[in-house]
Amino acid sequence: MRTIAAIVSLLVCVTLTGITAPADASMKRYAWHSRPLLVFAPSPGDARLKRQQQLLAGRAAALRERDMVVIFIVGDAVSARFGRTPGLSATALRRRFGVAKSAFRTILVGKDTGVKRRSSEPLSLNALAAQIDRMPMRRQEIQRKRKTN
Repeated sequence: MRTIAAIVSLLVCVTLTGITAPADASMKRYAWHSRPLLVFAPSPGDARLKRQQQLLAGRAAALRERDMVVIFIVGDAVSARFGRTPGLSATALRRRFGVAKSAFRTILVGKDTGVKRRSSEPLSLNALAAQIDRMPMRRQEIQRKRKTN
């Protein structure tokens, strides 16, 4: 019984102090600044990964305009295009977003750190941009930009 009480006490302490899993803590670095697009693939040779890379190639300006960072989680490696990957772990990210090591997934994360879209297929930037541009926060960004121009 004492063990159960100790575990409950520890869980309450962790909850109250805001201690989070490494992937959560790292992803929180993007909160309110960036919209990460996570691209999970089992290996560098995955055809869907190559297709996703093609769909994003040459679109840096559109990604930057929407404050997007593209993070590739391929096997055990994590890399980023159009942004930094501050200490992200492939294992922790797969656990956090529920993606098996053998799966291909694209996951759009909003500035509020919530998952906005999941797909088992590559996503075009046009589809992503259309979804982002409908988000209330993005609409506010567009209005602010118009006022300053």
